[in-house]
Amino acid sequence: PGTRSNDGRADRQGGFWIGTMGKRGGNDPGRGSIWRWYRGEMRRIFPGLTIPNSICFAPDGKTAYFSDTVTQRIRKVALDADGWPVGEPEVLVDLGPEGIYPDGAVVDAECNVWNAQWGAGRVACYAPDGRFLKAVPMGATQTSCPAFGGEGLATLYCTTAHEGMDATARAADPQAGKTFAVQGVGRGLPEPQVIL
Repeated sequence: PGTRSNDGRADRQGGFWIGTMGKRGGNDPGRGSIWRWYRGEMRRIFPGLTIPNSICFAPDGKTAYFSDTVTQRIRKVALDADGWPVGEPEVLVDLGPEGIYPDGAVVDAECNVWNAQWGAGRVACYAPDGRFLKAVPMGATQTSCPAFGGEGLATLYCTTAHEGMDATARAADPQAGKTFAVQGVGRGLPEPQVIL
């Protein structure tokens, strides 16, 4: 009863990853986890997180990405043939020096990771080795989750939020809470289906 879901995505093997977190967000440190449902089994795979985010998968299904937003790091972990994590996660991108917080993420057709960055008003693109490639500004500060869609999956969409903003903050950020679309910055992949 003290937790809620936050961020989830189907993996390339047909499983589903779902993050849970304390209902008080960052004020509930370590209360969250990432779980995986696969062929009738639900298993906790990463406990002790605070705000799980950035769940996405390489096109070949051999790597998963995720973050615990409060740590300011995007991690990667190898997956076995059935999509279960193998070994310990490694840091892909450390955003701490920039003061940036990773939120939702998606992988494109070139294997790059696109990450919405809470408070930064952008979606940043990173190569599979963690190199920063580019950032696409959005019209609101609290960018929350990107996705590719439209014809040829060539439109980058990104949701934003106005959570925690008082009247003054909302007046300064009037587009907060809207979804934005930018064409021609990348090409996505079809999302896999969960195998029931």
